[in-house]
Amino acid sequence: MQPYDYVELKVPAKAQYVGVTRLTISGLASRLGFTFDEIEDLKIASSEAVTNAVEHAYADDEDGEIIVGCALFEDKIEIMVADRGQSFDFEETKKNVGPYNEGEEIEFIREGGLGLYLMESLMDEVKVHREEGVTILMTKYLGREQVDEDVRTVTS
Repeated sequence: MQPYDYVELKVPAKAQYVGVTRLTISGLASRLGFTFDEIEDLKIASSEAVTNAVEHAYADDEDGEIIVGCALFEDKIEIMVADRGQSFDFEETKKNVGPYNEGEEIEFIREGGLGLYLMESLMDEVKVHREEGVTILMTKYLGREQVDEDVRTVTS
């Protein structure tokens, strides 16, 4: 038995389906117990990833699909957004997705220049794989503060 529930959504690579993916992720995150603010972060980050695929993955005359896979753990959600649309084995695909390196060109993953920045700012982990399309794996931990490990918590 796997340690998570898995939900996969396959949508046409069209702008009108970005909202469908946002609502799905919102519902799943709510089920896990994420706060309102955390759910908003998840919706923004996933919208950036899906919008990038809608705008850049396929030629104008090409019908394409976007796969959004969500793994629901007790303490986190992992969201995988992939274009070049074929269903994937979540665990196998996850093994091939590497960390994003700041030295890489990020033109492929920008919406108005803020896409990747927003994903990295709002999620706890972001990894990108660029073969046979683009796959983005984003992780958000339940109840985890977004601070660097060497920062102390100060109370007044």
